[in-house]
Amino acid sequence: MVKLDKQQTIENLHKHFLKKDLPLLSIGDSVKIGVKIVEGNKERVQFYEGTIIAKKNSSINTTITVRKVLQGIGIERIFLIHSPKVDSIEVLRSSKVRRSKLYYLRNLKGKASRLKQAFN
Repeated sequence: MVKLDKQQTIENLHKHFLKKDLPLLSIGDSVKIGVKIVEGNKERVQFYEGTIIAKKNSSINTTITVRKVLQGIGIERIFLIHSPKVDSIEVLRSSKVRRSKLYYLRNLKGKASRLKQAFN
C-alpha cells in the first residue's frame, strides 16, 4: 500500500469537488451568475450580472470578483466559482483588457467605465 503525504491527500479530495463544466473566464468578461438562494423551505436561483474585475486561481478556492453599477452605485461581489451555491456561470461578452486586476474601474463614472469588446 502506497502511503500518500498530506498534500496529495488534500489534492485528491479537492478534485472530487471541482466543477468540470465551467466556461473559460477571463478578466473583463461580462458574466451572468446564477446563485442558489434558500428562503424558508423553497430554493430559487437569483442571477447577478456584472464585469469580472479580478480573479484568484487557487484550485477549489478559485474566486472571481464581479462588479456592476446599479442606480449609480457600484456593487462588487466575490464568488467561489466551485461553490455549490453557484448554479450557473454564463459569459455574455468578452472585453479587451491589458491588466489582470481592473480595480481602476472603481474610480470611473459613466461612459468612461466601459471596456472595449473583444471579437475573438
